[in-house]
Amino acid sequence: MSGFAQRLEEFDQYVMNHIPIRLIRLSDMKFVGRDDVRKHFRSSVPQTDPYGNYTHSRLVKYAILSHRWLDSGEPTYEEMKTGKAVGLGYEKLKNFCREARHCKLEFAWSDTCCIDKNSSTELDESIRSMFRWYRNSEICIVHLAKSTTIEDISKDEWTARGWTLQELLAPFCIKFFNKYWIPMTDDPNDKRKDPDTKILRTLEKATGIPRDKLYWEFKPGPSKVDERMVWAAKRKTTRVEDVAYSLMGIFDVSLQIAYGEGGDRAFCRLIEAIMQAGDPSVLNWKGTAAKHHTSDAIPRSPKSFLDRRELKLASSGRLEMTMTGLGLRVPLVILPLNLPLAMAAGTGRARISFDCLLCPDSNIRVDINVHNSLAHGQYQYALGIINYSLVRDGSCEVVEMQGKSAGFPLRCRQVDLSSSSTGTSTPRTTTSSVVGFETVYLEQIFGPWRKIREEGLIEVKFPITVPSFHIERKYLEIVHL
Repeated sequence: MSGFAQRLEEFDQYVMNHIPIRLIRLSDMKFVGRDDVRKHFRSSVPQTDPYGNYTHSRLVKYAILSHRWLDSGEPTYEEMKTGKAVGLGYEKLKNFCREARHCKLEFAWSDTCCIDKNSSTELDESIRSMFRWYRNSEICIVHLAKSTTIEDISKDEWTARGWTLQELLAPFCIKFFNKYWIPMTDDPNDKRKDPDTKILRTLEKATGIPRDKLYWEFKPGPSKVDERMVWAAKRKTTRVEDVAYSLMGIFDVSLQIAYGEGGDRAFCRLIEAIMQAGDPSVLNWKGTAAKHHTSDAIPRSPKSFLDRRELKLASSGRLEMTMTGLGLRVPLVILPLNLPLAMAAGTGRARISFDCLLCPDSNIRVDINVHNSLAHGQYQYALGIINYSLVRDGSCEVVEMQGKSAGFPLRCRQVDLSSSSTGTSTPRTTTSSVVGFETVYLEQIFGPWRKIREEGLIEVKFPITVPSFHIERKYLEIVHL
């Protein structure tokens, strides 16, 4: 296949998979499908690309609208198709299309009318593809219906809605218009010209997103999960499931759309999908866990990340995480904690001293909530360290630990082997006087490690002068949280 033929094939694949299902043709305000768009641009695909500058998104250009929906009166797919669209929503759409024409574009897209919401298949594809459609647009035109000046942006509803988060982050080019459809700046692109513009400073204040994340290219993916969840924590959606669905593109994961499943279930599925990538930051939250059927390691919502501890730790790579019938299966470095007898007299918050195996003369102390502390001796405590690496040290594999580490406070309860065979040690046995039977002498046996409720990750600073150190691999255990 020649280079041009391959480019044409790739162009066809791009149009049929990476742009909206239908667009508004601005010359006559009629809907056109992907095949019409493909025919419109196909003859412009260059036969050669000597400088390597050609991309399909530079050729297939369309404007996309970001706005706060009216309570009622937005034009629907059926109204636009039959030519019966009227009212304030339709006036907004016409203003958007006018600005798109000023950008010398032939096509435009709006979420109010370009999706046939009576088709569950189309709605599912549209929601899952939304981030990519905004990403591939030539320009995202933002209408701030409650703002007249840049200062008003901080209180505009647009900055507090769930779906508009990805509409801010995804496009490479954004242009803001106020309530009267007057441009808020003289810049052709309010997102890329200068990181220190007044509008970017205002957006940073209004959204909590650092300017560098707005100015520079935002890269979607299941990383820096704790930081990105905070951006979404105070945003609102009309449908509770949209809290999760509106974040799919930002974290580059895909979920089946199932309105009616409830917000908790949808968010649990989002977190499980993010966890498959293994970024430990997804575990950096605090508070009440979601009502998950097997795990206590799933947060309830983006708000769970608001009270997280700020952990500036060396990169630890991926952490193997798998959801099972026993909980979240994850390998952690288990470092024992010693709960002094003096701490057992009270309840609530306690400072637990940690006897470091490698630094026996040092005392590392952490603050966690210890409940049922009157039952001293019935629990063992530990830190489950998440940021570690497996490395080769000569002929054996060892665990490389960071001088600054983070881990979950864990505990396990003493179990009675007469009713449970689960434990962390083996009971002593002796032969009975009755032939064929053994008498079991129970020692202090403990069950599996469990995450201490309400607690998030804790930072531990080891008293060492080097960035990292090695410990034996035997301290690495598989736990189910």
